[in-house]
Amino acid sequence: MTSRSLDRGQHPVRSLLKTVAYVLGSVLLFVAVAMSTAALVAAVASEFQDAAWIAVSAGITAIVGYTTRRLVRRPRSITVKQGFATVGLAWFVFSIFGALPYLLTGSIPSITDAVFETASGFTTTGASILPDPSVLGHGVMFWRAMTQWLGGMGVIVLGVAILPLLGTGGMQLARAESPGPTPDRLTPRFQETAKRLWLVYVVITLIEVFLLWAGDMNGFQAVIHSLTTMSTGGFGTEADSIAGFSSYTKWVITFFMFIAGVSFALHFRAWNKPVEYGRNAEFRLYTFITIVAIVVMAGGLFSSAPSAGEAITDAAFNTISLTTTTGFASADFGAWRPALQIMIVGLMFLGGMAGSTAGGMKTFRIGVLSKAAFADLRRLVHPRGVFITRFGRQKVTEPVIEAVQSYFLFYMFLFMTGTFGLAFIDANLNEGLDLVTATSAVAASIGNIGPGLGDVGPAANYAGLPGLAKWMLSSLMIVGRLEIFPVLVLFTRDLWRR
Repeated sequence: MTSRSLDRGQHPVRSLLKTVAYVLGSVLLFVAVAMSTAALVAAVASEFQDAAWIAVSAGITAIVGYTTRRLVRRPRSITVKQGFATVGLAWFVFSIFGALPYLLTGSIPSITDAVFETASGFTTTGASILPDPSVLGHGVMFWRAMTQWLGGMGVIVLGVAILPLLGTGGMQLARAESPGPTPDRLTPRFQETAKRLWLVYVVITLIEVFLLWAGDMNGFQAVIHSLTTMSTGGFGTEADSIAGFSSYTKWVITFFMFIAGVSFALHFRAWNKPVEYGRNAEFRLYTFITIVAIVVMAGGLFSSAPSAGEAITDAAFNTISLTTTTGFASADFGAWRPALQIMIVGLMFLGGMAGSTAGGMKTFRIGVLSKAAFADLRRLVHPRGVFITRFGRQKVTEPVIEAVQSYFLFYMFLFMTGTFGLAFIDANLNEGLDLVTATSAVAASIGNIGPGLGDVGPAANYAGLPGLAKWMLSSLMIVGRLEIFPVLVLFTRDLWRR
């Protein structure tokens, strides 16, 4: 028996913990490097005290990461079980260490609030406890945006792209972290795929920076909003989000939010062959849903908007922001008529394409659920008929259908239990949370959207929620970003036994 099989056969939990420790240590080093860039930004802005404390945060993170990585031997491979467990634990660890710059600089002195802001950043949720982010220093604000940009494509996927991580293990890690049913492979080795995905991500981000800089944003604002647009995060620099910027800026961000909601693997394939967009069934459905939603939203705004142009701009911006779970707002949609607010809640559950940086349930799953439901209706009419579920021209196998249905079931279960959880907190702490606020806060957290309705709408924030509610919503953000299963698997008996 080899040492590898001995380690697996006799000490499965120990082997799992060693793998988790090694990968976490490796990826914490990347987080430390990102913190260092934020410290450099603070120094350039002559915010030397902030720069020093952010550098201390980076140092603590780097020391813990390096020590953890050195204490254990590099695993030879990663199993599916270990991949899910590693990713599930990693994101909770990121949220703890990522809160250090807020705490040490005094920007967010509360541990609960700092972890909430960090979890919202890494998960690209965009929910904030800050009434006015413009009071933050440049370094802290850059770190806030950087957490979203790293979380958008995935911190662990970045590690896989840069490090020759564990051979075939990189695929298992990416499978657990990447948004969508399965990560799309552009090359036989997933490390090369990860590099290409990050290349596309960086290039499109830079293009948006220059386009925003050409408008009414300064260079720093352009960088911050580009980082948080391409990650579909929604952290901005102003208290009123995007409302105070020009129509040009709003349309640029609208376009790039739509782009960020598209699979980055599809972007890569379409780089030289734009026809690939039209051939992709999920892209066609994503575009169709977006256009229909904009038309309906614009129709509801025509009577109250100052002009038809502003109605179309607000409808397009906020619809795409909600559909892609970005969380930017060009208007206070919490004050719109009830019929439109019902539509807003519905858009919170959609999300962009699989393989994008968007949250939500993803267009692919919506399409498969619809096709499978229609096939079931046909079986009721024709009991002896044989019906094949197809999405576009491709046949959808039964295991895929079952996986999508299971995901939908867990998603709705978490939504309901989360809402009941907030109601329970309200009943015991007398915080005065209304049903609209509780429901939309949970939907916005699981879907990684950010602003909800009621007391957590675009004109408000999450600061007024009780501490216990913030911890619960922070956990829901991570569960939603990792698409439920990598976190739920941590609570299964099979993970911790031989």
